[in-house]
Amino acid sequence: MTYQEIERAAQAAEATIGRADTAVVLGSGLGDYGETFDHVKRVSYTELPGFPASTAPGHAGEFIGGEKNGKRVLIMNGRFHMYEGIDLERIALPIRVLRLLGVENLILTNAAGGVNMAFHPGELMMITDYINLTGKSPLTGPNMNEFGPRFPDVSHVFTPALQAVCRQVAGEMNLTLREGVYCWMPGPCYETPAEIRMIRLLGADAVGMSTVPDAMAACHAGMKVLGLSCITNMAAGILDQPITHQEVLETGRRIQSDFRALIDRIIMKI
Repeated sequence: MTYQEIERAAQAAEATIGRADTAVVLGSGLGDYGETFDHVKRVSYTELPGFPASTAPGHAGEFIGGEKNGKRVLIMNGRFHMYEGIDLERIALPIRVLRLLGVENLILTNAAGGVNMAFHPGELMMITDYINLTGKSPLTGPNMNEFGPRFPDVSHVFTPALQAVCRQVAGEMNLTLREGVYCWMPGPCYETPAEIRMIRLLGADAVGMSTVPDAMAACHAGMKVLGLSCITNMAAGILDQPITHQEVLETGRRIQSDFRALIDRIIMKI
């Protein structure tokens, strides 16, 4: 995919949803957040050149532009995943489009399995770092110099200044906010108990099938990134019960009010 192709997709999106300096990517079970905005405009990914269709349950597959308390925000309502059979440059495409639409601050959200034994379903975790166990990167291939350098520094993919805002807001809300490392696995199977034991030994606190390629592409493009995981279930082997996607979606819906309030206040402060 060329830079010119990404530009064409961005131009098509801008014609409907406009521009903004802040964007939110919504994960599984969190898609209703866009309904809380004013002056909403939408465009389906399938209407944009170069975009595949989103097939994951709980991912609507659309960009939303709207206003919250007078501030313009773009929303990525659903993302693409490697397990859908979509190549990584297409997975990174929406993030690069957002960058061309003026986005400087990017809030990434996801539903994740709790690996840290102290966590509980329904809690929120601020991502401080990631572990990539897929061996894949959306930056593989010819570098797009228009976005960033060939060898980007990933020491602080998740921006400390945005993390400080998140901690402050959570404190003001008296909201329990966990912090930890997110591990990216390819899916679509949930991890085995043995894999979870390995992931815990490596230092991860939560596990999921997304977010890391988004964060890589955003970091490469010079965006400030905040990552938030909704711990929707405990990972395999921790509880003696099966893991289902329905549980993931239901837990995401259950904590919507806390999630919305946290994101709303963060947006107002950045």
